Amino acid sequence: MPPTLASLVHHSALKLTVRAGGERLDTPVRWVHASELTDPVPYMEGGELLLITALKLDAEDADAMRRYVKRLVGAGVAGLGFAVGVHYEETPKALVDAAEGEGLPLLEVPRRTPFLAISKAVSAAIAADQYRAVTAGFAAQRELTKQALSDGPEGLLTALASQVDGWAALYDASGAVVATAPEWAGRRAARITGDVERLRERAAPASSVVGGGAGDGEGDDGGDGSGEDRVELHSLGTGRRARAALAVGTAAALGTAERYAVHSAIALLTLTTERSRSLYAAEQRIGAAVLRMLLAGQPDHARGVAGDLYGGLLDAPYRMILAEAASASAGRARARAGDAGEDADGGGATVRAEAAAVLAEAGGDLVGGLGEVVESAAARSGEAVLVVPDGERLVVLAADRGAVVAACAQYAEAVGGARGGSEQAGDEDELVVGISAPAGPIAAGAAYKQAEQALSVARRRGRVLVEHEDLAAGSVVPLLADDAVRAFADGLLRPLYEHDATGRGDLVASLRAWLSRHGQWDAAAADLGVHRHTLRYRMRRVEEILGRSLDDPDVRMELWLALKTTASAE
Repeated sequence: MPPTLASLVHHSALKLTVRAGGERLDTPVRWVHASELTDPVPYMEGGELLLITALKLDAEDADAMRRYVKRLVGAGVAGLGFAVGVHYEETPKALVDAAEGEGLPLLEVPRRTPFLAISKAVSAAIAADQYRAVTAGFAAQRELTKQALSDGPEGLLTALASQVDGWAALYDASGAVVATAPEWAGRRAARITGDVERLRERAAPASSVVGGGAGDGEGDDGGDGSGEDRVELHSLGTGRRARAALAVGTAAALGTAERYAVHSAIALLTLTTERSRSLYAAEQRIGAAVLRMLLAGQPDHARGVAGDLYGGLLDAPYRMILAEAASASAGRARARAGDAGEDADGGGATVRAEAAAVLAEAGGDLVGGLGEVVESAAARSGEAVLVVPDGERLVVLAADRGAVVAACAQYAEAVGGARGGSEQAGDEDELVVGISAPAGPIAAGAAYKQAEQALSVARRRGRVLVEHEDLAAGSVVPLLADDAVRAFADGLLRPLYEHDATGRGDLVASLRAWLSRHGQWDAAAADLGVHRHTLRYRMRRVEEILGRSLDDPDVRMELWLALKTTASAE
């Protein structure tokens, strides 16, 4: 620790004598300064031991000494050293009384002790303290490195908490608590997740100091008697956005040695949480190769290439997830439509001003944000996940009923909630997600097609996420909400509508009633309130006008779908 007045008094070579303020000798000394000015305060920073000979002071004037000492105390001077045998043979009583009155430590310096000796003693003590701090910092760095290599981030946090005599917590990219040390610090770490989220909004590297909050009266202080912590937050990562955050809680400000330990922990955790670009790129290439083999119907080869990288993911039931920007999805659909003139704009649904928080969290890239969310969910739950960026599309292979699928749904719900209150936004900010039904390794190709179908439906319906299982459980009618289908229906039924417009019969209503009754003449005629012969005549007119036979089941199916499509558009 830094030198104190007590350590100087006990220094055998200095021969200092305490004349006042003996109860405050534990005051640290930041530096030594000699001044004969009647008012040295403008040149003091606080924490100094001021040395004087009273060359320009009337040290026997009680009023003058009270004013002088009061100014020194106000400036935060640690103590006053008075040299005897120069201008005064002994320390004047007026000075002693003034120092006692203000509680300022007063040390008597004998003539044989030069001021330079005191300065050297303090300087040497400060240097020794700094050396001890640096040495302790290096020792802490070695211990933290050892724990990080042997026990991972959890072991590192345990060592760090011991070094700073406090607690430490690690947060992932989503702001969730990953690990704490000691165990009782979990609730304290959870209380400052809001501060962690605000830190992550700043460009990395970033840090802040916050309060951990007072105890909640339920004994959650871990038995250490502390109700309020000084908590330092530090972002972790080398990119523009933090990949994790470190919190360090202590009862007081960190010392030099503790600061070294925290900085070492930041460096080690950054290395742990931030994989190198080359390694990450290599993993992505492996993931892309594994995905291609699965889609090609080669699950055994895929397992051989993946090794242990994805655990048992390739053998257990999994979901295929496809995500892309709505603008990219619409462009892909228009390319497939060719000259058909299909306008697949997702129903005009857009991400709006109220989605600012979600867009900020994803850095303006909702597809990339989804990738970060699913990887964070996998890291927290210990699940294996395969994430493959494919151009503007993101492909995810995740365990069925797992945390990754749930996180994907929650992310889509957040984006959808933000989308619902907006007026307009660019297509590039939209997101559509399709999820397949559960599948096994031999059905990867089918799962991919299911995810594509769900993605297409999500785009057409203006929804953020659609699961393929929901399509089979619902009705086929909503799938007809497509401009190309509507154009076909209108063209098919137009001759009948034109006929009815002349007042020569209600062919459209008669056709709908007949088809809804599965061609039963009596039941359909009763619904229309006409004779069955009238209905038969009308159906013959439908065949004549359309040039199609109602005996053909394909014709009946097309006419029924056309009627349902036009009815939903009315």
